[in-house]
Order: sequence, then structure tokens, then C-alpha cells
Amino acid sequence: MDPVALAQQLIAIDSVNPTLVPGSAGESAIADFCAQWLERHGFEVERLEREPGRPSLVGISRGTGGGASLMLSGHLDTVGITTWPGDPFSGTVVNGRLVGRGAFDMKGGLAGLLVAAASAPERRGDVLVALVADEEFGSRGTEDVLERYSADAAIVAEPSQLEVTVAHRGFAWFRVDIDGLAAHGSMPELGIDAIAHAGRIMRRLDELQSRLAARGAHPLLDPGTVRVSTIAGGVDAATVAPSCTLTIERRFLPGESPDAVEAELRSSLGELLGERATLTRLVARGAFEATADSSIRAVVREQLSAVTGSPAVERGEPFWTDAGLFAEAGIPTVLLGVVGGGAHADDEWASTESITQLTEVLRRTIAEFCA
Repeated sequence: MDPVALAQQLIAIDSVNPTLVPGSAGESAIADFCAQWLERHGFEVERLEREPGRPSLVGISRGTGGGASLMLSGHLDTVGITTWPGDPFSGTVVNGRLVGRGAFDMKGGLAGLLVAAASAPERRGDVLVALVADEEFGSRGTEDVLERYSADAAIVAEPSQLEVTVAHRGFAWFRVDIDGLAAHGSMPELGIDAIAHAGRIMRRLDELQSRLAARGAHPLLDPGTVRVSTIAGGVDAATVAPSCTLTIERRFLPGESPDAVEAELRSSLGELLGERATLTRLVARGAFEATADSSIRAVVREQLSAVTGSPAVERGEPFWTDAGLFAEAGIPTVLLGVVGGGAHADDEWASTESITQLTEVLRRTIAEFCA
């Protein structure tokens, strides 16, 4: 089984997330393809489709019994296309680079984990392959899988430059709704300017950002951040703004919880919140950090070194991944994925050599961890 050829087949299937780009293909076609592939290779397959047209799959290869179980996870969806030169679904190979939407994020990794799971030797432990929908927006697919399935450890095959990702930041999004009072622009003293109040809030956020930067960083991660991501307010040039809305993004480190982050934000804004300004948490995802004594961490490092001939490198990521959900479910987890670039851009590619190497690392990891 050639993982690069399989990756080309996966890239050829449009699976742009329709929540990001309304009317896009979604995960149905690629889930159909993967379900058939898994069944041909002896896996038990369950399709989870709480939302019609947005399926996730779990394929199970049973061991002989008594060994540790391992879940390999990857997402089926991709982001959209903007100004891609040529066919974004061609999956062509140019100078050792597999090119196309999803090559890096993350159909190269999907191909690697599929081939690794299908070609792993006989062992005692079960191997579960979780192919999930909606990672690029809300991670609903992983939530659905984790409601039904667990394992002794997990590997998420997000792109990581063939380095072992053992930590990433969490995030929370908040909305601030500000109610002002309209008045004629020539007599602003008769109104309450919601935009001016938003300015005061933004100055407080600048102060919070300075404190976050001064706290220092995690050994593998940049410090936490806070920023205003959108602002909307006012009605016209001649009227005191009667309303304004901000959205705020807060990135935070392992050891900080979403509740603690929200409490700190409320404390920082203090009296600026109240009857005329309300803070609402929209979504929050916890940070991730693999434990130092995790056995899956040790096995992946060992097998990565054996395959590449170089010491394994560990890294942290500034962005959030589904590893955060696996960790919250109590499953020891690491990330390992292909070498490449252009994630979410119009020049996405993955190294064909790294797809092959990833496949072998995962195959060897299954053999050892699930022995």
C-alpha cells in the first residue's frame, strides 16, 4: 500500500467544510471513500452522522486480546479555496512535493494513519481509526467520536513537520455587547457613545495583554494573548452610536482553564461591564499538554528516531487542535504529522518522503504500543 498514492486519491475528493464555505461539499463523499477502504482492509466501520451530510467514521482493527488500545485520529474536512492557481484537487507530485488542498492539513496524515493501521502486524491490542468531520470549525466530529469511543492512548496526525507536538494553547472567544444612547452628533452630551465605551474596553485589554506578556512563556509555547478580533457599531456619521459589539479572542496556556480565563477577563474590565456592557462566552477550548511520563509519548519518540535516524524533536503549537479534546477525555495523546507548508493557503503541499516516514513511524508505534 502506497500512502502517497492514497493521499492523492483523498485530495481528489472535495471535502471543503460547508460551515466555513456555505454550499461546499462537506465530508460525505470522502467518508464514503474511506469507509469502503477500511472495510476492504478488514476494519469494522461505524458511521456517526448526528448532522446529516457531516459524517465521521470509526474503523476498528481488533487485536487478539489483552493489549493496549490505540486511536489514530485525523480530520476529513478542509478549508476553502480562494485564488488557487490550477486545480486544487489534482494531487500532483512536483519535486517531491504533493500539492493540493489538504495535502498538508491533513490528507497526507490521513493517508499515513490509514496505511499504518491497515499494515500493522498482528498484536493483542485494538487499533481504532477516527476520521472526523468539522475539525476546521467546531470539532463536532471528534466530540461525537469521544462520546462513544475511548482508547489507552491516541495520536492525532495533524501536520507537525515530523516533530512530536506535546503542547498547544487553548482559546476562548467572547462577545461584548454595549448599549449606548443615540443623540444628534452636534449634541453628543445628550447621548451615550457606545463606541467610546468600546475604546475604554480596548484600552483595558491592552493592559491585560501587557500583563500576559510579562508572565513569561511556557517552555514550548508563546505567552497567552488577548485581542479584539471584530468590532461593529454606530448607525451613521451624524449620530452618537447607540450600540457597539466587540468579539475578543483569548489564547491561553496549559494550566489555565476557560473558567479562570473568563474570570480574569471580567476582573480586568471591572466597572466597564454592567448594565450597558455585557460579556458573553461564545466558545472555549482547553489547552493541551502531554504528561512527561506518557508511554505513548516515549514510544512515538523512539520510533520516530528509528525511522528518521535523528533524535526526535518535541514542539508546541500556537494553535488549537483536537488533541485538547482527547486530553479532556482522559486519553494520553501526542500529535505527529507530515512535513510541508501552506496550511489554509493557496500553495499547500506535503513532502512525499515525510508521508512515507510518518506511515512507518505509526506502523511501528502500533506494533510496540499494542503488542
